[in-house]
Amino acid sequence: MPRVSLSELRDEFRRVLLGAGLAEERAELVARLFAENQRDGVASHGLNRFPGLVAGLRSGDLEPGANPTKVGGLGALEQWDGGMGVGPWNAHYGMGRAIELAREHGLGCVGLRNTNHWMRGGTYGLQAADAGCIGICWTNTIPLMPPWGSAEAKIGNNPLVIAVPGPDGPLLLDMAMSQYSNGKLEILRQQGKSLPIAGGFDREGNLTTDPAAILASRRALPIGYWKGSALAMMLDTVPALVSGGQTSHEIGRQGKERAVSQVFLAIDVTALRGETGLNATVAAFVADLHTAQPLSPDEPVRYPGEGMLQRRQESGRNGVWVDEKQWAALRAM
Repeated sequence: MPRVSLSELRDEFRRVLLGAGLAEERAELVARLFAENQRDGVASHGLNRFPGLVAGLRSGDLEPGANPTKVGGLGALEQWDGGMGVGPWNAHYGMGRAIELAREHGLGCVGLRNTNHWMRGGTYGLQAADAGCIGICWTNTIPLMPPWGSAEAKIGNNPLVIAVPGPDGPLLLDMAMSQYSNGKLEILRQQGKSLPIAGGFDREGNLTTDPAAILASRRALPIGYWKGSALAMMLDTVPALVSGGQTSHEIGRQGKERAVSQVFLAIDVTALRGETGLNATVAAFVADLHTAQPLSPDEPVRYPGEGMLQRRQESGRNGVWVDEKQWAALRAM
């Protein structure tokens, strides 16, 4: 598979976004975020998802010039309306505002409604960690999973992000409520690969490792079975209530994923603990974790986000890996 420079990839994304109607500043930010997703090994929300965003701009589903507007608030908690704008632009703004509130109050919370797919949720956790804050955010989605005990897709596969700053890079949890995210299933289907463990059910109700069968049945397996199902429900209702926006079942009635609800939390842990105390705590945790004896010498024990940092370093040395067909399709757009 070919590798390209980060700047070349970013410039191609930017060129297409400008052509699809985004203004310069927005195109620059969104292009950077997509390129960084690919750099960090999150191809599911890099080249793989980019055509969908461009299609949304060209169809009018996304408002290219919309800015979030404040519609309410209580101290360190604010409500914003995304105006059906571009998801990554709105989400970056939402976490940025949460960080500003955390600088003032120690903790900031932004509820954002009427926004769109934010692409890689970890982006906004990393945004907070880079600012010296703990970042927590999540979003609801169109119904993509059945609640436990049913075969009917009624709940969103609502991803949860938690990021913690550290001396050698952030700790980053970025996980869907299913064993494998839809983006991961799409990538593996394109590559003709099977899952290492069962990730959902086929249309006959059998557990399967076939990503295509899971996508067709819309019966992804929740993490922790009934526990993941329940957590997905809570991650749906909280952002709807905090933002004043829609829940997954309301989003589902639209026929497509639009006007979702999101929450962005930032905690100014650097101000709370001091940079020295913060770094010492995280470094000690990581050092102890790395003493754990791995079950396989080929699979060392890692903290959340460690693999991402390794792929980022590899991309810096060797260039960013791209799928040849997707890269050719981007250059032809």
